[in-house]
Amino acid sequence: MAKWHGISRRKPSGGRLKRPNRYRGKRKTEIASEEQLAFVGDTDSRKNYRKRAGSQTVRLLSVNQVNVSTKDGKTVRATVKNVVENDADPNYVRRNIITKGAVLETDAGMVRVTSRPGMHGVVSGVPVDE
Repeated sequence: MAKWHGISRRKPSGGRLKRPNRYRGKRKTEIASEEQLAFVGDTDSRKNYRKRAGSQTVRLLSVNQVNVSTKDGKTVRATVKNVVENDADPNYVRRNIITKGAVLETDAGMVRVTSRPGMHGVVSGVPVDE
């Protein structure tokens, strides 16, 4: 379901605003973009999403590998096993949904996600110090 980010039809006091709300209606530009969740899957799959003025962004649908940046400046690709912790929502751990700040169990150890998979189209992270 789309989220609408338009102007309120009520005053802070709770009273009704008359103009221009009575006749203005909703605009397509005020509708928020759809929520895109990145799941742990067998392969990396992406989707192109059209934004305003014809520009595009890439979003992740499923994730199999993560780019892990180590402290010595090297980046390696690790295979994702599952989501261990996610502060955004406890249900995301059960559903294996990856967001920024999620802790993943990989073959290279525990990794905290630093990118935004639904916005950037890639999953990057750093090792978790224990």
